[in-house]
Amino acid sequence: MLKHSIFLRIYATLVGMVILVTVLAYFSTQVINYHRAQQYRESLTDGISYVMTQGVERQSTLQQKKDWISDASDLLDLPLHLVDANQIELSSAEQKRIDNQQAVVRYDAQSMVANMYMGLKSDKTHYLLLSVNKIGERQMKALPIFILDYLIYYPGQEQQHLKTIQQHFSYPIEMRSVLDLGLDSEQIGRLRQDQSILLYRDSATMRGTTISIVSPLLNNPSEVLIIGPVPMFNWMPFELAAGITLLSLFLLSIGVYFAIFPLQRKVKQTIVALDQIKSGDLSARLQVDGYDEMASLSSSYNDMANHIERLIEAQRELMRAVSHELRTPVARIRFAMEMLADEDDYEFRQSQVGMIDKDIEALNTLIDEIMTYAKLEQGAPSLDIEHIEIASVLSQVVTETEALKTGKTVTLDMPASDVVAEAERRYLHRVVQNFVGNAIRHCHGKVHVSGGVEKGLAFVCVEDDGEGIAEEDRERIFEAFARLDDSRTRASGGYGLGLSIVSRIAFWFGGKVNVDQSPTLKGARFTMTWPAVRAKVHSKKDKVKNGA
Repeated sequence: MLKHSIFLRIYATLVGMVILVTVLAYFSTQVINYHRAQQYRESLTDGISYVMTQGVERQSTLQQKKDWISDASDLLDLPLHLVDANQIELSSAEQKRIDNQQAVVRYDAQSMVANMYMGLKSDKTHYLLLSVNKIGERQMKALPIFILDYLIYYPGQEQQHLKTIQQHFSYPIEMRSVLDLGLDSEQIGRLRQDQSILLYRDSATMRGTTISIVSPLLNNPSEVLIIGPVPMFNWMPFELAAGITLLSLFLLSIGVYFAIFPLQRKVKQTIVALDQIKSGDLSARLQVDGYDEMASLSSSYNDMANHIERLIEAQRELMRAVSHELRTPVARIRFAMEMLADEDDYEFRQSQVGMIDKDIEALNTLIDEIMTYAKLEQGAPSLDIEHIEIASVLSQVVTETEALKTGKTVTLDMPASDVVAEAERRYLHRVVQNFVGNAIRHCHGKVHVSGGVEKGLAFVCVEDDGEGIAEEDRERIFEAFARLDDSRTRASGGYGLGLSIVSRIAFWFGGKVNVDQSPTLKGARFTMTWPAVRAKVHSKKDKVKNGA
């Protein structure tokens, strides 16, 4: 019966071992990666923590320190403030990091927020706390600003002090000629516009994907500050995969050994008994344990041994006379038993080798799937251009805004329903939504939305009755991560990222975006224009290529 089959027990044991080893490997990987991720976070934050604390301590008065912290928070778009040191309980290891001018990182997996505590040498009663709930392009491009703010105090000695602070960074920081980087024309153009750029490098080596931040130097346009390459966190590096694989194989080997050991022991007993019979000891018997195949073999062997012994006893006296006839059946029985034993051992070994090979192949396949990485999507979005009624987009955004019950009056100068333009609805909606959202935040009470097509150019326009944008800031406001100094941006965090995205959408549409003063409401007026009919030169393929 199957329930008494020794092979079924072996198979079940092997399956159980595979499941157990897989679970152990999974939890081992999680525990190891938890500590690796913590070390990775700390290695990334030590350098910038040192530079930020130095920036705070350079401020002579408490108000200047608060202003610096406020500006840094706006730049990072992350909460940054001072906290009472007595309210924070640090372990001995964390206190040692604070004493070594390193950051203490506490990550909350549920809220996905990492709190960075940074010590100040000049103020032992407070810690600088930065709560990181996102790491995007804005945060990465802010890093060189802090380093350059540190180096600005050492004019002419930037290289020497860059080497001094390098010891606090786990990744390289250096100044190099922009010509040595092999950048394309668009990247060089962005550097000339005082914009930082990100360089992604995907390598098949153990280093994997890395990110470098390149930032222009205001006093030396021929050189740039390079931060990185910073390796992306690898959840399954080669060393960890190899270690988990070897440990899993070791545990499987132990499991296979203990699964096969009972069968091996019984086969060895059978071989010893056969050798005893071969040597003439007909009293050798096997112990019958259980009801499996080996128990049946032992019982059959004992019956056979008893029968042989009886035959030999009955024929002992006639041995001399008929020895030549006894030699033939004894040799035939011995040959048959040896062949039976050989065939049984071979089939078993072959079946086990096949089973082990399948288990190992399944494990290797699982590891290959875990080690497969998703490539980082780069370049401009693929535009799905279609004929869009501008009125429908404007009315949709106005309706969505009114549903928020902001308490502000939003009026719409509705264009005719037959006024259409070529664009992608999703991105056009985002432009209008961004304009209206900014206007709602900064107006006193009125927002006016309009759009249409004039002289072959489509446009959307949003005006408000707020304080407006100073003329000298109207171009800079569309730069990535730009922050104005007036109350309009200090109150809300600035237009930086949202308006820079609008500027890029306008570029992908083949148009432009600008801001001036509203002639009627006297506040800011944001307008995006683009060709109502896209020319052949601005095909979808070309647009995607140019926006990359």
